[in-house]
Amino acid sequence: MGEIKIGRIVMGSYGTNCYFLYREGEGRVIFVDPADRGAQIAQTMQKNGFTVEAILLTHAHFDHIWGSKELREATGAKIYALDEEKLLCGNARANVSEQAGRPYTLEPDEYLHDGQEMTLADMTFRVIATPGHTGGSCCYYFAEPGFLVSGDTLFADSVGRTDFPTGSMSALVRSIREKLFVLPDETKVYPGHGDSTTVGHERRCNPYAAQEE
Repeated sequence: MGEIKIGRIVMGSYGTNCYFLYREGEGRVIFVDPADRGAQIAQTMQKNGFTVEAILLTHAHFDHIWGSKELREATGAKIYALDEEKLLCGNARANVSEQAGRPYTLEPDEYLHDGQEMTLADMTFRVIATPGHTGGSCCYYFAEPGFLVSGDTLFADSVGRTDFPTGSMSALVRSIREKLFVLPDETKVYPGHGDSTTVGHERRCNPYAAQEE
């Protein structure tokens, strides 16, 4: 069985990180946060020998979901999101797509819950609810390779904004400290925007959420 690998495509005017996870030597993919142009994503994956088997959403802001339905239609993959994100999935004003000039809603195929473990495309991950950036934000922890896909909850030396509907800075900091900083220091963090980092670096140095040693 090959190692789990992660690739990144940066898409859209907001520079959203779209991730795809796969086992080395295999073609099945979990795709996270299809930011835009889902049909183009599907073509790119196919061209590179990949088949999208599942679509995970870290949260339902417009710049992370605009390509979701197209990607589902092109691949037949199911869309998954945290159950607490139903409001944003179904409300174009709450997910800020209306304000961005392209109103958009979607209905995930399956809602997930905090602590749930799933195996898709032969890769196992744990759902970690991290309310704060939105009320239904979540991260996906792949323990085998030590990867955390953090969406807009945790960035390199920063955190997600909390001034949109259902956001809360106090909840965000609590989520990071209680849910993410308990992971191994060497855990590689792949955020929704910007460069990757590690849990250990953020626990020590993040100016918004760092913990005292």
